[in-house]
Amino acid sequence: MASENPPTADEASSRADLFARLDALDIAHRTVDHPAFFTVEDGRAFKASMPGGHSKNLFLKDKKGVLTLAVAHADTRVDLVGLGKAIGAKGRLSFGKPELMTRTLGVIPGAVTPFALINRSAAALSRLVVDAALMAADPVWFHPLENTASTAISPDDLIRFLESCGFAPEIMDLKAPLGP
Repeated sequence: MASENPPTADEASSRADLFARLDALDIAHRTVDHPAFFTVEDGRAFKASMPGGHSKNLFLKDKKGVLTLAVAHADTRVDLVGLGKAIGAKGRLSFGKPELMTRTLGVIPGAVTPFALINRSAAALSRLVVDAALMAADPVWFHPLENTASTAISPDDLIRFLESCGFAPEIMDLKAPLGP
């Protein structure tokens, strides 16, 4: 379970820590700085010139407090009811409170990213689900632990990074997680 206190600046990884990890894994990455975006819609016009798959990241919990990070393509309308059933959630999935998200992922609302799994506190996540539609794009873009930039990597390198953080992502169609 996540610690009771939010990570301090010393505990949460920085953008530089992330880039050092990507470099150590020999993962090619490119970063574009931009104004702070808090929603997919905020950044849509700016990111139109950045080819590839852009993401939206949902920090979810079920009735028993089991935490899931769903990493979806920005244009995917995520079926939360179907996702909950597909992953065996107890009760309905809901969005985790911002304080819990920051304690768990070490990032602020608007900066949620699978790159946050570099933080030790992310071990409180029980499940990581990645949208098949996002994995079909190349490259894939995520905030590098802050919402003032976006970093591109290949889908295969995303999987390698996630596995290096101790997570085995489940790839599924998040618009229809129970199938057509």
